[in-house]
Amino acid sequence: MSFVYLLIEFLDELVFGVGETAWPMIRRDLLLNYTQIGLLLSVPGIIAAFIEPFLGILGDVWKRRLLILGGGVIFAISLALTALSRSFVPLLVSFIIFFPASGAFVSLSQATLMDSAPDRHAQNMARWTSAGSLGNVFGPILLGAFVYFGLGWRGTYALLASVSTLCLLAAFRLVPPDNSSISHLPSFASVFDGFRSALFALKRAEVWRWLLLLEFSDLMLDVFLGFLALYFVDVAGVTDTQAGLAVTLWLVLGMLTDFLFIPFIDRQPDSMKFLRRTAAFELIAFSVFLLVSGFVPKLIAIIFVNIFNTGWYPILKGSLYSTLPGQSASIMAIESVTTPIAKLLPLLVGILADRFGLAIAIWLLLLGPLALMIGLPRQSPIHEN
Repeated sequence: MSFVYLLIEFLDELVFGVGETAWPMIRRDLLLNYTQIGLLLSVPGIIAAFIEPFLGILGDVWKRRLLILGGGVIFAISLALTALSRSFVPLLVSFIIFFPASGAFVSLSQATLMDSAPDRHAQNMARWTSAGSLGNVFGPILLGAFVYFGLGWRGTYALLASVSTLCLLAAFRLVPPDNSSISHLPSFASVFDGFRSALFALKRAEVWRWLLLLEFSDLMLDVFLGFLALYFVDVAGVTDTQAGLAVTLWLVLGMLTDFLFIPFIDRQPDSMKFLRRTAAFELIAFSVFLLVSGFVPKLIAIIFVNIFNTGWYPILKGSLYSTLPGQSASIMAIESVTTPIAKLLPLLVGILADRFGLAIAIWLLLLGPLALMIGLPRQSPIHEN
């Protein structure tokens, strides 16, 4: 049963891998500036943060399977709309639709996977991350093949919409049915109780710790990847092909380290010490990446940047799940509290890049490893698995 959830994560990250590699092409075709790119990377997530709390609460108190499948339908439709976009506004609309659809289709699948083994949150998050890394790697390869045959990024998104439909059909067959005792419509009382439990969880300092560290750690993960191709083209002065090679190297290496991390995590006696040390090394590695010049030296530098952020997401997210037993889907609602603030960071990078240049703006991402070095507990929590 867990296969279908990992397949959904693979698909989601396949879409992400295509999108991050395609930014130079999308920008050129639609005549986008950095501020518009920052808006595309920020606004959909901010809007989704006001929708996903309801999806998360409903995922705990109502029909989770229905929400997953409904999200999958909209997920496929949004990809088709992206393929048809001819300017900034239609592309923004397609992204706004995509984000909450991904929340229902992907995030609730993750929550269901976590519920399947409550004593192995970090381990299953490592499997989840590995499936996503595999999708990330195939994304640029798929885009490169479509560009080579003259189908471009639009053709790639059209194929992704078709593949999403096939994945949705698999989910219809493999996602287990909802509890037959659940009513057709959620009661106000059950939804209210779900929100009350989520709000009560937000009173705990430990929950805020993991929420904030997850968002800051993402600066060296998805946010950096979002600007990676543009950085190589606009700052390092390389071609689109070389930038695609850099993104592919990042994704392939991430896939390998994520797979290797699955057995490693069971042998890690103190994951907090591991995170703190790798954050310190990441601070140095990313600074070196920004300071060295030349395509090859920067490629070598991002190898180390990639290695040192291995395990950040599964450990941090697994710690959040372990802090909130029995509220796996409601974590979507809890995470939405910090999402709007976090999603402003790509926009801030975009605005600073338009004003001062991307070479200066991207230094802001160093806040990621700095936050881990400051905010992590001195030792692993007692609930850690």
